[in-house]
Amino acid sequence: MGPEPLAIRVPVGEGSRRWTSRSTRRRVLLVVHNVTSAGRLMDLVPLFHDDFRVQLLVTSTGSSAFQDGVRDLLHELRLPELPWEQALSTPVDLAISASFGGELDLLQGNLSVLSHGVGYTKRLAKTGSREPGAGSREPGAGSREPGAGTSGVQGAEAGGPEPTFGLSPEWLLPDGRPFVDGLVLSHPEQLERLARVCAEAVPSAVLAGDPCYDRMLAARPYRDRFRRALGVRGGQRLVVLNSTWNPEGLFGNGGGRDVLPGLLPRLAAELPLDGYHLAAVLHPNIWYGHGPGQIRAWLDRARRDGLALIDPVHAWRQALLAADLVLGDFGAVSYYAAALGTPVLLTADGAGVLDAEAPLADFVRHAPRLDPHAPLLPQVVRGIEAHRPDPAPAGFVTSAPGRSAGLLRSHFYALMDLPEPTAPASLEPLPLPPYTPRGVTSPLHVRTRAEGTDIVVERSAGHPPGAFGDAHLAVHEETRRPEDLDVADVITRDGRADDPRLGGPGTWTAEVLRLHPHCATAVYVTGPDTCVVRSRAHGTFLLAAEAGAGADADPAAYASALHAWLAYGGTVPARGVVLRAHTGGGAHPFRVETSG
Repeated sequence: MGPEPLAIRVPVGEGSRRWTSRSTRRRVLLVVHNVTSAGRLMDLVPLFHDDFRVQLLVTSTGSSAFQDGVRDLLHELRLPELPWEQALSTPVDLAISASFGGELDLLQGNLSVLSHGVGYTKRLAKTGSREPGAGSREPGAGSREPGAGTSGVQGAEAGGPEPTFGLSPEWLLPDGRPFVDGLVLSHPEQLERLARVCAEAVPSAVLAGDPCYDRMLAARPYRDRFRRALGVRGGQRLVVLNSTWNPEGLFGNGGGRDVLPGLLPRLAAELPLDGYHLAAVLHPNIWYGHGPGQIRAWLDRARRDGLALIDPVHAWRQALLAADLVLGDFGAVSYYAAALGTPVLLTADGAGVLDAEAPLADFVRHAPRLDPHAPLLPQVVRGIEAHRPDPAPAGFVTSAPGRSAGLLRSHFYALMDLPEPTAPASLEPLPLPPYTPRGVTSPLHVRTRAEGTDIVVERSAGHPPGAFGDAHLAVHEETRRPEDLDVADVITRDGRADDPRLGGPGTWTAEVLRLHPHCATAVYVTGPDTCVVRSRAHGTFLLAAEAGAGADADPAAYASALHAWLAYGGTVPARGVVLRAHTGGGAHPFRVETSG
């Protein structure tokens, strides 16, 4: 995370009155534990927009084992950042945390705590102490994260299950008395569990909905935009792999199981490339705990096969809204997906990690499973087509859908003893992610079958069972193994038509056929629906999706269809011809015209 910042002097700190341009009536301190909690706090910032009476501040407790990425998120907030020791000595009117990590009871001001997941679901023993100087600042003390397995010492010594993180005396009564002024819950079910195990904390509980879920609900009309931003083409199905951070999660290799390394290449081989798009949403503690570079290194083959890695802070909700199916585990994202009505197949159930009384645990007990050893395509198809949304997850995520902004702002302003602004409270709309076309540089096994001007094309990064038709090998020029180019029937490349480094489509395609004698067809993809194709035996052609016909396939799939059609004896007349590439995503008419 880097060295802790120096104590600030503006807008709080020594002599701050001399330097501030505006005096404010209230101070609000956002308390960051790790990137996961910071993401939830970022949801709340708009609740204080346009209020000149409130100064926002931010601090990091330094209590989490996961510190990487925190500094970047704090920089993104662009709020005055207090070092933790200064935060403890600075009076504020309201402190807001999305975690119980750190010495929160030492903060000087009213404290509100909300969940950074889908309510409070994980069992986790508390370690360390909240007393200053009692070892709680030592590395590892008090820094255990929710969902880190079931090996907590306190629970084991007591002979019973570990306490529920955030809903038990161990977390809420560290000194035998409540220290949270506002415990934000999203559903009365959580209040009922709280009353059973920690009645002393009930007076501080506030039902205020779920801002994370509300932002997703508000963005549902823009699902198609999110799909296009992620590079999902018309007719394709988006399968999102999701893992919480835990040795027993999909990404983990604990509990005597390690599913992911074998599952990823089989998904790429068994799910036709043009019918399915794969993406992965990993918990921030995976992403930042192991390091983004390490994650990319572990998933290099999968990414070359077409797997998209989703930003775990800014784009995971958009990916969830865009998904046709989630292959998940016992994390909150799987439950959010189910609440949105998206089919979920579980790959890990996290037995023993969840509070058995939590709705998430009930969902995990009854959700359909993915058998990683059985054929995958039939399971994926059945998971999507046989799905019937269960109203229970949506009912338990929040008791106030669409109302969290107003409820939370009323709660925060009541704790500050400040009248609310007159304008309605609102949350920031989910942003449209940058356009990220799918990049596939692994060799593709292509099967084709032609009937007149209709060509069935099935491409995959492997040998799927039950493959049909005539086969050829299509290889991207940026393949990891240059020797693949020596046996490729089709060689592809993406680039601007005016890229001087490649010399343009004409120069590049001619060069490829000269360098690789085995290659029959060179394909230069110039745009999302266009490409230039040079056939060794038939000349050069311009390919483009037929305007207004609903064609939306990878231009390299058009090129493979043309390659096969020419091999079957087709000829392109001077006026051009319209062919139809049939992929898993439907029929895609494209025009072929001679060039040069």
